[in-house]
Amino acid sequence: MAGYEYVSLEQLAGFDKYKYSAVDTNPLSLYVMHPFWNTIVKVFPTWLAPNLITFSGFLLVVFNFLLMAYFDPDFYASAPGHKHVPDWVWIVVGILNFVAYTLDGVDGKQARRTNSSTPLGELFDHGLDSWSCVYFVVTVYSIFGRGSTGVSVFVLYLLLWVVLFSFILSHWEKYNTGILFLPWGYDISQVTISFVYIVTAVVGVEAWYEPFLFNFLYRDLFTSMIIGCALCVTLPMSLLNFFRSYKNNTLKHNSVYEAVVPLFSPCLLFILSTAWILWSPSDILELHPRVFYFMVGTAFANSTCQLIVCQMSSTRCPTLNWLLVPLFLVVLVVNLGVASYVESILLYTLTTAFTLAHIHYGVQVVKQLSSHFQIYPFSLRKPNSD
Repeated sequence: MAGYEYVSLEQLAGFDKYKYSAVDTNPLSLYVMHPFWNTIVKVFPTWLAPNLITFSGFLLVVFNFLLMAYFDPDFYASAPGHKHVPDWVWIVVGILNFVAYTLDGVDGKQARRTNSSTPLGELFDHGLDSWSCVYFVVTVYSIFGRGSTGVSVFVLYLLLWVVLFSFILSHWEKYNTGILFLPWGYDISQVTISFVYIVTAVVGVEAWYEPFLFNFLYRDLFTSMIIGCALCVTLPMSLLNFFRSYKNNTLKHNSVYEAVVPLFSPCLLFILSTAWILWSPSDILELHPRVFYFMVGTAFANSTCQLIVCQMSSTRCPTLNWLLVPLFLVVLVVNLGVASYVESILLYTLTTAFTLAHIHYGVQVVKQLSSHFQIYPFSLRKPNSD
């Protein structure tokens, strides 16, 4: 497995023909963030590889996740009567979240600035973004947490899926239209949440206990914004872009089946993980919510990365992700009835296996494309210049 090649020769040939095509119509991005990023990118030295900027931003997101996991392991820290997360932690998380968002915005500009844009850079960026979804959502959860004033772990699970499906819709669009339509929700959510983290440090989590309007609590506003953005902005715009491509006869896949193939694995992942929650004899989501979220988010990221490889190389997306096989077997075993400690062991084992498999996939794909394009992933030097 150490030298397993995930990218086929057909896909490598497709990467050679790849041309980046994206559309960004978000006013916040166009008139505020891009001018800001154009200024920030000038601070970086021209020898700094864009992928290093991308990876640094991802590590900040992971650090926020781990920091909050330490201070709020079970999502009760924001509930009344519990020890709250220290104010300085909210400040650190807010600043690092915005810095990570900024790095995600300037990596592409650094690539164009240093004339080092490659398909690997785009794949690396969007691949890490797909994994960042779960880190971001789970970290935000600690603002409200669970309990009488918070959101239940099952509701958060559903909200996580709203975010995950919103993310994959953009890449499903590109798989079918050849154009990446950048979602409006991303920029708005990153700026808003960074601000909310800082506000939480100033006013305390107790401020979120109070009604926002009449009996409408801030937790309800949080839930409504995520669902509303997905149903009223992300989904309609995705379907509109797909329909326009259909009307213009520019769709890359003619049959309905081929068009929706990329959604099979995420949908099956949702069905299997939800079945586990509902059939769990020990109420596994209540026992280990953070680990369960991470397991789902990692499996999702792996399927999304495979989709991104296929849409960039103009090849057919796999019908199913093999990671779903062990998940199916675990759900089957759980449904037959197991002891609580056995179910917990199965969850941790599966999560570890998914994490190692996804990291192996990412490392091997980066190695393959680096070798194919004869570049170093984290350096602007060429291999033949050594």
